[in-house]
Parts: sequence; structure tokens; C-alpha cells
Amino acid sequence: MARSEEIVIFDFEKDSAKTAWRVVNDGVMGGLSESDFQTSQGHGIFSGIVSLDNNGGFASVRSSIKPTEIEGCNNIFMRILGDGKRYKFTIRTNGNFDGVNYQQSFSTVKGEWKLIKLPLNKFTPTYHGRVLANKPELTAEKIASLGFMISDKQAGPFKLKIDWIQAGKKL
Repeated sequence: MARSEEIVIFDFEKDSAKTAWRVVNDGVMGGLSESDFQTSQGHGIFSGIVSLDNNGGFASVRSSIKPTEIEGCNNIFMRILGDGKRYKFTIRTNGNFDGVNYQQSFSTVKGEWKLIKLPLNKFTPTYHGRVLANKPELTAEKIASLGFMISDKQAGPFKLKIDWIQAGKKL
């Protein structure tokens, strides 16, 4: 996968990436899922348990960024180690707790490192899990936060290890 002009957004070897992530689980709606985000040995680790009880079913984590950091980029790249489950990479265009959430799903292979490429023009705008129509296409200049989510009735334990997240200006 050829990339050029990569801009590092998060490198979990660096101290600044360790405290920038915030957990948001289905407990905001009465659910019982639990998750955590930690760093260990130079990796970010998003892990926990998804519960479908009490109308629950999702766990997520997000971090703010400055849109100017990735101006002109058209792809997100990341290197991840999965558990065989399906995740969503999420992007918000404002700093609000709630609002439009652009999402793109990606699959993992248990115990295998993968390089993931997510073109910004393939993100779907959603609100509380429902796809929205007539929303503007996502561009790097609008990005205020990035995150990971597990949902879609995938009950049980999960663990996603992230090596780094970058933005790219070309295919």
C-alpha cells in the first residue's frame, strides 16, 4: 500500500498520546458495556466487554485533534493488532460530546498486525447509529476528534492494539 506525505497523528511511543483518549460507552444511555484505553510498550490498547443488557451494545474511545494538523489529507492509515472482531473508526467534526459521527468499519484478524487504509470520502455520517442523508462529505480540515468503536451486537470481551495512526495526502 503506497503512501506518501504521511502525517503522524498518534504515535503511542510518545508521552502526548498516552493521556489524550477518553472513554464513552453505552452507559450514557443506560447500557452496561465497559471499556478502557491504556498504553503499553508503545501501543494504544482499547479493550473491555460489550454487554447487550439494558439496551446496551457499544463501547468507544475518542481523542481530540487540531484539524490543521492533517490539512489536505485524504486518507487515514493505522497499524492495528486485532482480535477477529469488527470495529469502526470514528470522526467528529466538532468538539461536542454528542453530534454527527462519521464512521468507517474495518475488520481485524485475531493475533495479526494489519495496515488499515480509510479514505475520508468513504466515511458515513451517522447520529446515534442511524445513517444521515444530506451531510457534507468529510474533509480533513473539518476533523476535530478521532476514535474507535465496537458495536453491532458483538457481545463479549474485545481488545484492539494500535501501533500508530497517520493521515496521508495521496493514495
